[in-house]
Amino acid sequence: MIPATNQRPPATILFIFGGSGDLNLRKLTPALYNLYIDDYLPEQFAVVGLGRSSYTDDSFRERLLEGVQSFSRRKNGSDDTWKDFSPSVTYLQMDAGDAGAYTKLSDFVTAKRNEWGEPLNVVFYLAVAPQLVPGIATNLGNLSLCDDKSHVRIVVEKPFGHDLKTAQELNTLLGGLFAEEQIYRIDHYLGKETVQNILALRFANSLFEPIWNRRYVEYVQITASETVGLEGRGGYYEGSGALRDMIQNHLLQVLCMVATEAPISFDANEVRNKKVDVLNAIRRIKPEEVKDVAVRGQYGPGKKDGKDIPGYREEEGVKPDSATETFAAIKLFVDNWRWEDVPFYLRTGKSLPEKATVITIQFKPAPYYAFPEEATTNWQSNRLTIGIQPAMDIRLKFQAKRPGQTLAIDPVEMVFSYKDAYEGQEPEAYETLLLDVMTGDATLFMRADQVEAAWKVVTPILEAWETETPEFPNYAPSSWGPEAAMKLVEKDGFQWMT
Repeated sequence: MIPATNQRPPATILFIFGGSGDLNLRKLTPALYNLYIDDYLPEQFAVVGLGRSSYTDDSFRERLLEGVQSFSRRKNGSDDTWKDFSPSVTYLQMDAGDAGAYTKLSDFVTAKRNEWGEPLNVVFYLAVAPQLVPGIATNLGNLSLCDDKSHVRIVVEKPFGHDLKTAQELNTLLGGLFAEEQIYRIDHYLGKETVQNILALRFANSLFEPIWNRRYVEYVQITASETVGLEGRGGYYEGSGALRDMIQNHLLQVLCMVATEAPISFDANEVRNKKVDVLNAIRRIKPEEVKDVAVRGQYGPGKKDGKDIPGYREEEGVKPDSATETFAAIKLFVDNWRWEDVPFYLRTGKSLPEKATVITIQFKPAPYYAFPEEATTNWQSNRLTIGIQPAMDIRLKFQAKRPGQTLAIDPVEMVFSYKDAYEGQEPEAYETLLLDVMTGDATLFMRADQVEAAWKVVTPILEAWETETPEFPNYAPSSWGPEAAMKLVEKDGFQWMT
């Protein structure tokens, strides 16, 4: 997280493996372009797309311009700003599996170092399929330039491993090639403005921090719902599922932001130490408890907006008898002094009624015995709702007297909206994260022990599910998932906040 001084990073070369791929087209180049417009990129920078496709520099730039015009929050890439930005973008055709081809990267760095006449940062962004990461990392690790721990970094996209064992193996491999401070494991959720604002909300306001604990909080819910199905990702999703794809990384990281203790500073390792403490404090689920604290679902065929919707098993790339879950809901407890016996409910799913990521902090009810019975017919507990997407806002529900001659209490809301409070557009998550990589700030990136601690939380659930054959499909498109998910919270006397 760059300080308010707007200090730009030093001269930087960003190599993007998978440069002709979808992630670069939709996210990375639009993010870099916006950073350039906002004057955050260094004066000397180079972006090099790497891939096997046969692009020239000009045809590669034309392709990326299409991405900016389609996916950027600023779609004015045809003006002079793009003309100024694009000469710093080039393409280098190479086979990432050819170890001998990596000398091209060293030669490029040497040439730029001589041209610019100053020290520079080198970032290798692995925007590739997970199975390609070990080979690319090994070939990069053999380059002498990667011995520079202060100026050379490698960015690895999720998924980081398929389970605890493979995550540990990947950590061991990367740790043998690079120092931990060179490895940036990226989770784009942590780059979202509202997620970052959780720490400011909690620790910059004496109003909230004293009540952010088991004495006042009844439960916490974190929901990430999608209205769409697979959108052509059947091949990837079939080997992943909702628990791996969303809860193990995104939602557990959000939980850490909600539940963490106050850091003594915003040093990257100090903040990440606190997050690891939360993950390590999550109560381990015993095999016999899985059925009581975890629910999975898979959507079947149905209708949405009057149109027929195929079931998950009918999607391209999916097995006709697939047991992959498209919905998951779990209940966790953080066993420490602050959160003892406060349930944390996490759920995520595809083909649900709304696209939203929302955190709900439900406070314990205030005593109302002093009020006349007729005044409390609409009594509700205080609730803090943090919207992450699509709306970025914070809503505080509290009780107020209804105007009139009688004493009647109604719930009302105070709303803080980013859109209404600040001029201009909020930066996209990848803008924040790419800038942090260039400046060397790892605060919003996962450390090796964080990744493994998160896998340890979900491993008992994964292992239990692998031994059972689920009755799928078990929810209709545009519903809120299987009935068992509702019962997961209802048996505790609560309901999902939607």
